[in-house]
Parts: sequence; structure tokens; C-alpha cells
Amino acid sequence: MSKRMGYNKQIGKVIIVIASAVLMQQSAAWAQTASSVKTDPVAENMLLYQRAIGGWPKAVGNIKVDYHKTLPAPDRMATQEDAYRNDATLDNDATNKEINYLVKAYHETQNGAYLKSAEKGIRYLLKAQEPNGGWPQFYPDTSIYRAYVTFNDNAMMNAMNLLNQVAQRTGGFEVVDAKLVEPSAKAVNRGIQCILKTQVKVKGKLTAWCQQYNNHTLQPAAARKFELVGLTAAETVGIVRFLMQIPTPSPQIQTAIESAVAWLNQVKITGYRFEHIQDASQPTGRDGVLVPDANAIIWARYYEIGSNKPFFSGRNSELKYNLTEIENERRAGYAWYGTWPQQLLEKDYPEWLKRNNIHH
Repeated sequence: MSKRMGYNKQIGKVIIVIASAVLMQQSAAWAQTASSVKTDPVAENMLLYQRAIGGWPKAVGNIKVDYHKTLPAPDRMATQEDAYRNDATLDNDATNKEINYLVKAYHETQNGAYLKSAEKGIRYLLKAQEPNGGWPQFYPDTSIYRAYVTFNDNAMMNAMNLLNQVAQRTGGFEVVDAKLVEPSAKAVNRGIQCILKTQVKVKGKLTAWCQQYNNHTLQPAAARKFELVGLTAAETVGIVRFLMQIPTPSPQIQTAIESAVAWLNQVKITGYRFEHIQDASQPTGRDGVLVPDANAIIWARYYEIGSNKPFFSGRNSELKYNLTEIENERRAGYAWYGTWPQQLLEKDYPEWLKRNNIHH
């Protein structure tokens, strides 16, 4: 072997040793960096369940998603493989609660993966908005009533409240990508126009809102078998609360709020409260009943458009004017009456009038 070859071989060994040392140092640095990134177990599960389109499911099959549950490795892999399922939704606070949680988790951990996931969720909300300004219950699933503009359970209002925070850079959302601010503001404005268009008018007079509207015609539409077309007190409260956040409201927005409040006052029911009780004589062992109470004020879940009569329906979709006329399973399993508007009427609305210097 020549001296030159021997020398080159030695140099090669030195280079290998140095390279190995550098790699070991880099690996140690990377490991230290990885270990210094704080994690949140709930947020980690949210990353797993986020669909490729950006939203989240409320359940997988019939099993409600539980972010506090520790998933074994096979379940984690199966959940990741579900990323392209067509089940992302705004129903039951899904997608809204995940984005809110992930933004808070980012503030607490500075884990960039959480912020990135939240931003992807915000982009999902922007994509899901209908051309008419409304939001559907599910997106992109358009089967049955899932594409309808949905106020039910505050689905649309949750999306609008969240995007309004993005647009205003409030509520912790000042950390999200600045490129999302303008699209969010525009989406909120389109949503407001949809709200104003869908407020039901009876004999020339504005009243309240229904749970769902056809996404093409913006006419009130039924959803589940027992959710017929009717004016709804609960959803109207969520809509009015949003409108009352708007600074310097236009005359049209003022009229919408005042008309809805007038309707809520008109349809309140005094002298009763609603209770779900235990009743062994019933098939479910429970029942939903009205109980006389001189000090109580309640509202029905549904009111007939035009007559303002409270109505009820079982799974046969037959409209009834007396709660006792529908099956026990539905009486016991649905909130047919509630006190949803009480704080709005007693506190929030008077404060809104004062704040905007509106006198009656």
C-alpha cells in the first residue's frame, strides 16, 4: 500500500469520526428540542381526529368522540386512517370546540402543531360557508338535511362567533395567521346578511328564526322526523345575542333585534315550568311534563308560524298541540320547553338599548 493511500485512509477515518460526532450532537439537540415541546393530551387527540378537509366529527359511527380517552396504538392508527371520512360537522359544537381548545392549548404550550391545526379548522369553516352566507350542519356531506343552513343547536352561530374573533383578533385568536383576518371578516358579513334574509315575516311583521333553511331557496325546512318547520325560541336567542355584539348597528339590524325581542315577549308562557321526571309507569321510566308554578316563565321549543301556537311532534312527524299526544320516548328525550330567552330579555337587551342610546 502506498503512503498516499494509507494517508487517505486515515483522513477518511477521521472524517467519519467527526461526522459521527456531529450527527450525535445534532440528534441530541433534536431530542432535547423535541422533549422541550410541551404537549396537551386532549389537544394531541384532537390532532388525531381532525379530518383532511380541516373539520372534526362529533362521533365515529355511533360512538361519541371522547378526547380525554387514551387511545391504544392500533386505535390511534385507525383514527389517522379515518382522515378522509366524510363526517366533519358543526353539529353539537363539533369543530368549534376543537378550534377554541387548540388555540388555548397553543397559548399554554407554544406547540406550533396546535396552532397549525386550529388554522386548518378556521379554513374549513371558511370553505364550508354556503354562497348565500349560511353554514350547513355538515360539510362536505350534503345528504338529507345536512346541507341546510342550520341554526339548530347554534351550529351557524358558533361558526360566526369564532370567525368574528378571528376577524377582530380577540379571544386569543390574535395569534392565528394574519391572512385569515380579512376572509373571516367577509364571511361574518355574509353571514349577517343571511341572518337578516331568513328572519321570518308574518303579515308584514318580522318575528323570529327557524332551525333550518333550504340551502338553495332559504325557505324554512324540516330536519329530523320530530323537528318540523316552526319558529324556535332557543335558536333565536343565539342569533339575537350575536347581532347585539355588532358595534353601531344599522337600522336593519336594530329592527331585526327589536322584532325578535318583541316576539319572544309575545310568546312567553307564564305559570308553568317544564321537568323531566322519573316515572316507572312509562316505557322509558321517565317523562317530560309541565308543572304548574305561579312564578315560572318558559318558552316552547317550537311555535307554529302565523298562529304562534306551541307544537310538538313524535317520530311519525305528526304535528300535535299538546305534549301528551306524542310518544313517551320523545316527551322524555327532547327539550320541548326551556328558559332560553330569560337573561336576554331581563338583562342583555336592556343593556344593549342603553349601550346604543336607543330609547322607546
